[in-house]
Formats: sequence, structure tokens, C-alpha cells
Amino acid sequence: MTSEDIAVALQDHENEIKSLKHRMNDQENKEKILTELTTSVKTLAVNMEYMAKEQARQGERLTRLEQEPVETQKYYKRTAVSCVITGIISAIVGAVMTFIISGGIT
Repeated sequence: MTSEDIAVALQDHENEIKSLKHRMNDQENKEKILTELTTSVKTLAVNMEYMAKEQARQGERLTRLEQEPVETQKYYKRTAVSCVITGIISAIVGAVMTFIISGGIT
């Protein structure tokens, strides 16, 4: 092998090494981007899980808020019916007492 052949071979090897370094740098950049993407997806998954739990808690609170007027309505309905019944019983007892006090059946 002549010195020119050796010089050409060395030049070819240098060109290949430069090409491999360039490809390796590209690969390292791609790996960095992939790592960042993986981290972002993991963070997104954690946030989605938190949001799902929060949405479930809000659903429970919404259900309680929707039930509150129904419970209040039941309470007032019960109170009104109790007042009416108490009034009727009071009127009957008052009428009977008046009848007894006035002398009853003569």
C-alpha cells in the first residue's frame, strides 16, 4: 500500500467517523426528546387521575345539593300536615270540652 492509498483510507475513515458522530448526536437528541415526551405523558396521566377523582367528588357534592331541596320540601310538607292534624284534633277536643262544660246532653 502506498502512502497515497493510506491517506485516502484515513480520509475515508475520518469521513465515516464524522458521519457516525453526526448520527450519534441526532440519536442522542431523539432520545432526549423521547424521554421528555415520556415524562410529559406520565405527568399528564397523573393529572388525569387527579381530575377523575376530583370529578367524582364533585359528582357526589352535586348529588347532595340536588337532594337538599327534596329533603327540605319533605320536611315542610310533614310540618304542614302535622299542623293541620293538630288543628283538627284541637278543634275536636275544644268542641267536646265545650259540649261537656255547657252541660252535655240534657
